[in-house]
Amino acid sequence: MNTVAAGLLSWLLMPVAVIKGLGVRKTAPRLPPPSGRPKGCVGEGRADTRILVIGDSSAAGVGAARIEDTLGPQLAAHLHDATGQPVMWRNAGANSAIAAQVRDFVVPNIEERDFTHVVITVGTNDAKNYVSRSRFKKGFGGLLYAVHARWPDARVFWSPVIDMKDVPALPPLLAFILGLRTRIINDMGAQLCRERYATALEPLPVDDREGFAVDGFHANHLGYRHWAAHIARVMLDEAPELPSSK
Repeated sequence: MNTVAAGLLSWLLMPVAVIKGLGVRKTAPRLPPPSGRPKGCVGEGRADTRILVIGDSSAAGVGAARIEDTLGPQLAAHLHDATGQPVMWRNAGANSAIAAQVRDFVVPNIEERDFTHVVITVGTNDAKNYVSRSRFKKGFGGLLYAVHARWPDARVFWSPVIDMKDVPALPPLLAFILGLRTRIINDMGAQLCRERYATALEPLPVDDREGFAVDGFHANHLGYRHWAAHIARVMLDEAPELPSSK
């Protein structure tokens, strides 16, 4: 099914998505991000690799019990283990944020200007909120421009939306409908990354459901570790920017 057909079918099924979504919202617990400083360093010494993870609640680490178990520090740990070099990390996320909100409210409030790598985690809320293709193009495209303008020397990576059928909190019919919206978001996001000097990763494969938090929607420490390994493999394949002492 192409994205045009997916869009039409998803709009026809929108009343069903609303009813099913309200049911999930009533039963799923709302989780806070873990406490602790949203920045740190893995390893000793000066960090030549400095990572920013920016985006929605996943960038903030919602679903993990400790800040050390979130995506930023776990990605830094993978890169440190692979290179032997210290790696600095910073998390910057906003609960329920769509791409346009990250562009407008998160990017302008990050003071650091020396990141070497930026990982963007947006798209899930755009999909479940029925953000249109054109609106996502404007929001995510603007976010890519904003990231490049603020950190012009950084390599930029985007982690697309996972397959909705793998999300435990979603009943099958709702997962199918949101999967249609995900197809639109991921297709447009990959196109924008090609046009605007960013790397679109493959959607994170979900091998089992042990990586989900108690809400059945966000990652837990195992899920963030799996996600970090997925991103690290791509970053290490582009290794000229990642110095190694090994």
